[in-house]
Amino acid sequence: MNKVYESFKTAVADIPDGSTVMVGGFGGPAGIPQNLIMALRDQGARNLTLIHNTGGFGLSGIGYAAPRDVVYSDHSILIENGQVSKVYCSFPFPPPPKANSPFKEQYLAGQIDLEIVPQGTLAERIRAGGAGIGAFYTRTGAGTEVEKGKETKIINGKRHVLEYALKADYALVRAYKADTLGNLIFRGTARTFNPIMATAAEITIAEVDVIVQPGEIDPECVVTPFAYVDRIVQIPRELR
Repeated sequence: MNKVYESFKTAVADIPDGSTVMVGGFGGPAGIPQNLIMALRDQGARNLTLIHNTGGFGLSGIGYAAPRDVVYSDHSILIENGQVSKVYCSFPFPPPPKANSPFKEQYLAGQIDLEIVPQGTLAERIRAGGAGIGAFYTRTGAGTEVEKGKETKIINGKRHVLEYALKADYALVRAYKADTLGNLIFRGTARTFNPIMATAAEITIAEVDVIVQPGEIDPECVVTPFAYVDRIVQIPRELR
């Protein structure tokens, strides 16, 4: 039951070409599994489909909540490295003052596919994937570009759009603390997409600050139970 891996490299070593990968985080450095992302870049798997809240904001503090002096690596490095063929996200391009990103450049050049999903719908599609719900109807996106090509239904006099659950082969998530069984605790905005992504993947890999023994985490504080987590890597102190 010990799920601790000795390195980020070994934790992502078996991710094959063509995988669908969920990447936790929201739109800034908090909650981004930076070390797993960099290990996947070095591993080189290609033709990946990424599911994340954004299309990647690059290698600096560019998220809405990111201080301008914070430098971090997000999934842009996978796109820049030519490893990604499609992205599901809510915010594809970075906000001002940064105008360009690897995703924006490749998308405008016709080199990468995009499916824009409203943020609440994205969260619910992922949650549905983890909960075993195949699809659901929502009013979000009705009558807009989001509706194109999708089934619609009038419910209580309102137009609804059918949205299908999202699942992944792998989820890369960032948590604060884990025990060796895989129970996870998150801090702050790391609790946005990370917990639901952990439930919606065949294999969930978590990078964490602290690893403790079973029984050292209060069960009332566990956000993601061990049954959803397959691999854990502790972040070296100098990288936290």
